[in-house]
Amino acid sequence: MNEERPLRVSVVQFEAAPSDPAANLDTVRRLAFAAAADGSRLVIFPEMCLLGYWHLTKLPAEELRRLAEPADGPLVTSLRELSQELGVGIGAGFLESADGTLYNSYAVCFPDGATHIHRKLHAFEHEAISSGGQYTVFDSPWGVRMAILICWDNNLVENVRATALLGATVLIAPHQTGGTNSRSPHGMKVIPAELWHNRHQDPAALEAAVNGPSGREWLMRWLPSRAHDNGIFVLFANGIGPDDDEIRTGNAMILDPYGRIVAETPAPGEAVVTADLDLELLPLATGRRWLLGRRPELYGVLTQRSGLERDARTARHSSEEVPASFRVGPQPGEPDAR
Repeated sequence: MNEERPLRVSVVQFEAAPSDPAANLDTVRRLAFAAAADGSRLVIFPEMCLLGYWHLTKLPAEELRRLAEPADGPLVTSLRELSQELGVGIGAGFLESADGTLYNSYAVCFPDGATHIHRKLHAFEHEAISSGGQYTVFDSPWGVRMAILICWDNNLVENVRATALLGATVLIAPHQTGGTNSRSPHGMKVIPAELWHNRHQDPAALEAAVNGPSGREWLMRWLPSRAHDNGIFVLFANGIGPDDDEIRTGNAMILDPYGRIVAETPAPGEAVVTADLDLELLPLATGRRWLLGRRPELYGVLTQRSGLERDARTARHSSEEVPASFRVGPQPGEPDAR
């Protein structure tokens, strides 16, 4: 493999057209051309961007099956052809159908024809959409090992650590997030729709909202730690604008292995964010050295069930209160009563 130092990459935010894959594919093509013209070797688009996202929660299952495609269907084939045409890697989200099962999936296509598909591990969008069951880690044509985690996959710290332990140094993190009515008192809240509709008359109000507590400020509570604690680059691509009854906040950004933001956009609109990944940072990154200090013999508790586990849809949507503390097995100094 040809290891390029640095590696120029782009992350994209755009407003997907609901249930209109042709229009969304046109947008992907236009923005991929722009990124390639700027020298990017890899262009990352948001979760489910080829179909639109939140409106899917309200569609009947039979409509989802009509919209879904297999991994070798026309949409992913078009992505692969675009990748080969431009000579750049391209990643985009779609609704996958595999043996009658639906998945929130993400395809990364490389110019050499290789295609890698990740199925969201914690899918909660619709009862007809199933969760995937394995990590997606692979070598790229540029000598860099990469992984894909979709949206809520990245919120669970174990997933990001697992991909780092599987050798990934670049995490592709497509999202449709921000502006969500979280039940947590200090979690995200809805971005008022009128701010979006009045964005041309009052652009400052919308920009303040998408970069505030329900957008960028919320991301800053946890996203940099995923990069820093595991010593990996994170490529965060997100939707922007109306997404059914929510307003996505964009905030596309690229983070280095120290959790520092290398490039981002505060703009509440379509944007391509580009940066060079300084791969020389990896060997001495703090998180990389922390991985060397792991004591796996202590971590069995991470694989034990507490009895509080819920499927992703229940965990995300249930009104059930989460206990103030979790407990798995006996506490230190207590006998094991099992």
